[in-house]
Amino acid sequence: MANLTDLPNIGAVAAEALKQVGVETPEQLREIGAQEAWLRIRTQVDHGSCLHMLQGLEGAVEGIRKSQLSPEKKAELKEFFDRFQ
Repeated sequence: MANLTDLPNIGAVAAEALKQVGVETPEQLREIGAQEAWLRIRTQVDHGSCLHMLQGLEGAVEGIRKSQLSPEKKAELKEFFDRFQ
């Protein structure tokens, strides 16, 4: 898998936002993780980046659709997201 858009949940808009913050490949996304990627997007590209973006990034890291994230992971992401509200 060489393109960000090959990952689940990553369309053209999310891929472009990731590229704008220095994440060019799926490997780089996995390396920094969803939370760091989302923080970069939130602070540098899209100040209104939402919980759905964070969940989508986590799903991409895990290789699953965001709807398949465990309830525990969703709760963890929500807690992380709420710190920036």
